[in-house]
Amino acid sequence: MIAPRVAVVGVHGHGATHVRHVARLAAAGRARLVAVADPRPPADEFPGVAVYPDLTALLAETEIDVAVISTPIQTHAALAELALRAGADVLLEKPPTASLADFSRLLSVVEQTGRSCQVGFQAAGSHAARALASMVAEGQLGEVRGISTVGTWVRTAQYWQRARWAGRRTLDGVAVVDGAVTNAFAHATAAALMIDGSTRADQVRAVETELFRANPIESDDTSTVRTTTTRGTTVLTALTLCAAEHDGEPAIIVHGSTTRAVLRYSHDRLELTTKGETTVTQYERDDLLENLLDHRQNPDVPLLGPLAATGAFTQVLEAVRLADSPTEIPAHQIRWEGNDLQRHPIVLNVEHWVTRAAEDLALFTELGAPWAR
Repeated sequence: MIAPRVAVVGVHGHGATHVRHVARLAAAGRARLVAVADPRPPADEFPGVAVYPDLTALLAETEIDVAVISTPIQTHAALAELALRAGADVLLEKPPTASLADFSRLLSVVEQTGRSCQVGFQAAGSHAARALASMVAEGQLGEVRGISTVGTWVRTAQYWQRARWAGRRTLDGVAVVDGAVTNAFAHATAAALMIDGSTRADQVRAVETELFRANPIESDDTSTVRTTTTRGTTVLTALTLCAAEHDGEPAIIVHGSTTRAVLRYSHDRLELTTKGETTVTQYERDDLLENLLDHRQNPDVPLLGPLAATGAFTQVLEAVRLADSPTEIPAHQIRWEGNDLQRHPIVLNVEHWVTRAAEDLALFTELGAPWAR
């Protein structure tokens, strides 16, 4: 069988990881890396791989079966539609679109073309996340009081200056919706909704947002978001990119009446605590591109992260997009460290308030965080 022809669109940043991954699959005979597209050509040369400035030029000269799209957020919808209408299946980086309207349109394109669009959310391939979702659905943790996510990272000025769209809510009049909730920790919210069994757009009943920023940016860097699903579950997201300590491991917490579950989703590790006894299980993860290739070969193999299953996350993104601009955290609640590109703010005691929000399923203002007004 001839291996499918794969192109990678966007080859810098995380896109470089995709290029290397497709090259490894090519070496194993699972795919053929036939082209890449980026306004800035890649530094590495791959024999037999054509280089184009954009996807339009690529499709005009090269036939492909699969497009891996790892480009700025605001370009996702248009590029995915272009690839789908050209007859290619798509692996689309998260977040899939920058608005609910774009999401709905892209979903229609998938239905019209009959092609597949897989979204690159980590939890979709995680055996740990799927195991925890089954436990919740089967009532193995008891009555679920709620699900929360915790994320405490440090991001320097270099992070916010890595691209024109970084830290922007809009750019040139187009929605971008970058920020802690919708981009940096997008995997966390998507995983929590998946674990609840609430992945479709119509499975979200309400979204409350509290967005703050310590950095001189448009988007949020410290936020709580409370989502209520149609199952009646409260999903509380508590996040900051202005922590005091370098990157803590993000987690999804399921507050069950008999068992507390903590999923360290970056490493597919699941901790279950029942009556004071904790067990830790390490799980594997399925590769989303390989799953897409398997689905192409045999449609009976289901996609792990189909576009439709990111609708609930996109409802959260839409609420962030439509919310008021993030509130600036008062200067006396911030300590700055580092110089030049390594300079970054620390929101005082922010880890405490993130932890409290996750445990109480409450927003920062409800808890009385001193910088939350």
